[in-house]
Amino acid sequence: MTLSACIARALRLLPPETGHGVGLWALGLAGRLPGGGPIADPRLRQSLWGLDFANPVGLAAGFDKDGRAMAGALRLGFGFVEIGSVTPLPQPGNPRPRLFRLRHERAVINRMGFNSAGRAVVRRRLQAWRTRRAEAGRSGGPLGVNLGKNKDSPDAATDYAAGARALGPLADYLVINVSSPNTPGLRDLQAADELARILDAVRRELNGMRAETGRPPPALLVKVAPDLSPESRRAIARLVMTSPVMGLIVTNTTISRPAGVASALAQEAGGLSGRPLFDLSTAVLADFYDLTEGRLPLIGTGGIASGADAYAKIRAGASLVQLYSALVFDGPGLVRQIILDLSARLAADGFSHVSQAIGADHRDP
Repeated sequence: MTLSACIARALRLLPPETGHGVGLWALGLAGRLPGGGPIADPRLRQSLWGLDFANPVGLAAGFDKDGRAMAGALRLGFGFVEIGSVTPLPQPGNPRPRLFRLRHERAVINRMGFNSAGRAVVRRRLQAWRTRRAEAGRSGGPLGVNLGKNKDSPDAATDYAAGARALGPLADYLVINVSSPNTPGLRDLQAADELARILDAVRRELNGMRAETGRPPPALLVKVAPDLSPESRRAIARLVMTSPVMGLIVTNTTISRPAGVASALAQEAGGLSGRPLFDLSTAVLADFYDLTEGRLPLIGTGGIASGADAYAKIRAGASLVQLYSALVFDGPGLVRQIILDLSARLAADGFSHVSQAIGADHRDP
């Protein structure tokens, strides 16, 4: 058994949320060690939104909600890291237990409910991290900040704008998360009129940021659910193609329970992630690639646990991919395995660069 697998097994001996907390703490400590960083491969390197990605494999939001372990995550080899979701004000989230492992299905169900230290705490941590990186002369990989709304907020647009104003200057890209199933009414914000109002409020903040600093604001992305109807997908695609949105993250967790999810825990309320989500999320990804005519960079997430999975997302239309749940079962060494295998698969299919494989399944044979 590899060291990575041993670490994963040891953490699974703990209750799910406790194990996650221990893993996050250890990764935070690892980030203070010298050396390490994203795994670089010329075949995998890309430039998107003016950002340099050493490889296309990133850590999805949800693992590091409050910006505790960005440096440690990059030491694992990730090409980029996304933290959050961050809410404007601190909130505890839903009552425990709220995180469940489905070991046989290699899946996780969570109903965390946007537990967050709040934007002020996260802002201080990001400022300190940026300062340490600058002093050490490290560039690292891009950092995304995923924004949420407070559960009891009466105005979602105000919450997202506040998050953009506070954290935008410290982020390489921002994500509007309107797809978590664990905050009442949040997914209703994916409706075109509601989403347009949020994007307009955030756009005003980003324009103000540009005027104040003279620098381009961070790229703006939207994270969508896998449970959208075909009509809702079309409406979102039409909206984002004529908005300041520069990319989509496809997808968040699902409230469905795909065939084969037989664990007694499957009936727990919350969003399902991990292996059972792969087929659904990849199909939705392919649909959004078609709907946006391949002109909008997509980040594919949902069920990735191998180089083959990452490659399938890229061929379906993803420029970048993210994972999280698979780390619970395979440990931190999985990141390097996926990156190396992805590069090998590109070479085996005759692609000299990952960009040539993006959307390959949509092209005529």
